[in-house]
Amino acid sequence: MRTEKFLNQEYQLIENYKDAFDKDAVEHLFTEYFLDYDYVVGDWSYGKLRLKGFCKKENSRYNERNDIQKKEEYFQKYCAYNCGYFILERKHNG
Repeated sequence: MRTEKFLNQEYQLIENYKDAFDKDAVEHLFTEYFLDYDYVVGDWSYGKLRLKGFCKKENSRYNERNDIQKKEEYFQKYCAYNCGYFILERKHNG
């Protein structure tokens, strides 16, 4: 697994289905909004990358819609069929 840095925060690339991770594309879309999420999921549809934040239950931002345990449901309901995707996990300091 490789480590990437966005806005001075390190992330571990934990899944990269269909080699979907593109650092330049992520840098273009990544904002401070995503810093509070434990995971950032990216999926490709019609040549466009979408990012979505997901959480562990311990995170104060956690709710049913961003539960990382429901990522498969998210892929089935909201993503293009069999799309390329990746998952970045935020590394905690300390």
